[in-house]
Amino acid sequence: MSLSQYEPELRATAAAMVADGKGLLACDESTGTCGKRLESIGLENNEENRMTWRNLLFTTEGLELYVSGAILFEETLFQSGPDGVAFVDKLNAKGIIPGIKVDTGLKPLVGTNGENWCTGLDTLFERCTKYYERGARFAKWRTALKIDEGCPSNLALDVAATDLARYARICQECGLVPIIEPEVLIDGDHDVRTTAKVQERVLSTVYNKCEENGVVLEGTILKPAMTVPGVDCKDKSDPTEIARLTVRTLERGLPAAVPGVTFLSGGISEEDSSIYLNEINKLDRIGPWKLTFSFSRALQSSCLKTWNGQADNYEQAQAQLKARAQANSEASKGEYTPGSQPSIEESLFVKNYVY
Repeated sequence: MSLSQYEPELRATAAAMVADGKGLLACDESTGTCGKRLESIGLENNEENRMTWRNLLFTTEGLELYVSGAILFEETLFQSGPDGVAFVDKLNAKGIIPGIKVDTGLKPLVGTNGENWCTGLDTLFERCTKYYERGARFAKWRTALKIDEGCPSNLALDVAATDLARYARICQECGLVPIIEPEVLIDGDHDVRTTAKVQERVLSTVYNKCEENGVVLEGTILKPAMTVPGVDCKDKSDPTEIARLTVRTLERGLPAAVPGVTFLSGGISEEDSSIYLNEINKLDRIGPWKLTFSFSRALQSSCLKTWNGQADNYEQAQAQLKARAQANSEASKGEYTPGSQPSIEESLFVKNYVY
């Protein structure tokens, strides 16, 4: 099939991903990153434990009320639960769309001040074909840009934007909705207005490249960071300012044809992520997009700690996941009451975070 043949499906899938009151569960951490989380609760990093953890997530009763799709790591896409049922089938049975992380990680971009580029384009078409056959219907490619002296450089931004656009077009040729994720990291001491300025530049560059590559914008989703100050900034912004600048940034750089934005949490705590998303959705705006969530740590953190690797805690951990999913569902409609859902509150920031 060609892109034109897939286009109706791409549009329908993208719309379903940002259905009212729903967002994405990002559980696409690499084997190493997932292992670090398991080791934090005393579990060995092996396939059985990774399977058990992800089975806990996917079998949470009622999760489908708040979650439209789940981003998987390749191992998980081809994995089955302890009952022998494939995870893709478990998700589809709930009406949760399976997705797949397709980038192969960041590497140093030679000639820059410690900046990176994202790898994986050379094998992407073949892998996407395989992933579609397995049941994936959308994909994610994360590149990361930092704010520092002279950063992001023109070179790093051009490489990131070009590769995101090439990735998006290749995915669409294979029937997968591309999530476009040009993450601007929160590392640093820059203020929130600096973040906004950089994000505007990033968005305009990325979507110019998407236009050059013939990407069908109606069959894509944007996954940015919210517009927050650097984690070491002394001038902390309040949620209303963060919301205002986040919406302004989108209205200045995101085409109206994109159906929705699924924000990443990027090291922001569970509760703060929900509060910021709620404030964003309380604002009047010109932009027509759905503004919702695609959280990993901000959905999984309290759930993982509640489970603690103990079978007796399974249901309590699932209740914790469902509570945070409900909080973010409400926030995606501007209806969340801060503190109304439980959270083990802490900073989830990890310097130079990788998946």
